[in-house]
Amino acid sequence: MDLATYRRDEVNPAVFSKGPGHALARTRFIRELFNGRYRPGQSVQLSELETTYKLDRDSVLNVLADFETLGMVTLTGRFRAVFHSPKPKEMLEAYEIRAALEEVGGRAAAQALKGNTVELQRHVDAMRAAFRRRDLDSLVEHDVAFHRTILLASGNEVLQRVWRSLAVDLRIRGAIEKVAKELHEVVESHQPIVDALHRGQGREAGLLLRNHVETMLEFLKKSDSDSTGMRSAMRLDLENAKDVQKAFFPPTLAIPGLCCKTFYKPVQSIGGDYYDFLQLWGDRWGIAIGDVSGKGIGAALLMASLQASLRSQALHAHSDLAALIGDVDRLVYAASPDHLFASLFYAEYDTVTRMLRYVNAGHNSPIVVRWQEGQCKLFRLKPGGNPIGMLKGSKFVASAIQLEPGDMVVAYTDGITEAENAQGELWGHRRLENLLRTCRDSKPEGMIRCILDEVQDFTNGGSPRDDVTLVVMGVRAECNA
Repeated sequence: MDLATYRRDEVNPAVFSKGPGHALARTRFIRELFNGRYRPGQSVQLSELETTYKLDRDSVLNVLADFETLGMVTLTGRFRAVFHSPKPKEMLEAYEIRAALEEVGGRAAAQALKGNTVELQRHVDAMRAAFRRRDLDSLVEHDVAFHRTILLASGNEVLQRVWRSLAVDLRIRGAIEKVAKELHEVVESHQPIVDALHRGQGREAGLLLRNHVETMLEFLKKSDSDSTGMRSAMRLDLENAKDVQKAFFPPTLAIPGLCCKTFYKPVQSIGGDYYDFLQLWGDRWGIAIGDVSGKGIGAALLMASLQASLRSQALHAHSDLAALIGDVDRLVYAASPDHLFASLFYAEYDTVTRMLRYVNAGHNSPIVVRWQEGQCKLFRLKPGGNPIGMLKGSKFVASAIQLEPGDMVVAYTDGITEAENAQGELWGHRRLENLLRTCRDSKPEGMIRCILDEVQDFTNGGSPRDDVTLVVMGVRAECNA
């Protein structure tokens, strides 16, 4: 999208205006974008970026415009940015060209900078001070300023245009974190360049500049190689963790009088969505669906803790469902970090009476779809308490609904209703409910397929932003079927 379509006056009032720390905040923003702060396909509101990096709207847009030229960002409607994978090969190719630019620029600048290197020395001293403080953002700003000073002193406008077209300033900022292990060598390699320019030795300065950039290039290649090996090891660990998490989910179970189908897809290798079926005493079955805040490994660990806590409580004899979930809440709260919690819908189904007793702890309301006399009625099983592990001493309310043959119970996580299209619009509860009214003759498996297809069409095949889970149960007329 053309940047002109964004209203420049819509600046988040919570962020800082330009000030002394503005350049460093911008540098941190650039550095973190280059180093994968946002995963490929992730869509983020501009206002969120403004708040995170304490930058105004113009500054955020200027950075994103540069990254858009590199193919790493797409700006969409509703003031959102969609991020794409970095291109390491392109970075290395740009550094190879930069090495030649710097050599030519150093030779040309020597005459202008002979005996006039006070500014360059100031930048080197500032880099040394930043290195001692381990202040990457300050260090890289002086690094950029050092090389731009030489480029401008060369007076060669062609070099300057090529430098800008390659976004070299941006790439220097993006590369600094990758060479963190060799920072001392990187910083000190600037001093001989200053000395040669001070003496007016253009050929020597040019070769030193080329050597500086080529050394950086080797460090970047080594960093990418190390990262590849580390990523391979991490992928193996995640695959193993994925297999372990699969074991947490129950096999397909034959619950008398119910036809149950499920769908689960994490946005990362492992996720924080959860569902479970538990065979209880007598004619009762436990049914659970939950959604842990956050994603990835941390969410998966809390999901495992939630499942273990619920099973340990539910498999003991109990009569008060609200008290049972209160006990689960206390166990999870005691074992979880402050920033992690989970929504949970837990129900117990009596296969003889078809009574469904439930507690909804902050979860999306499951929907009971019932057709009577040609009319479709939807019953929402609304929350009766906070999410699990969010607040100490939470209280919960149990409710019940009498199910009837032909009813369909649809439970889901917000990966369904918060699916987002390119305009930043959410699929939402209303679309889900409207869709359910059209699925009169669907069986649970067909209902799941219908929902997923509609969401896919709405997002135009875009990558999901959250884990997706569906549990759909159809009530049969025969209790023992």
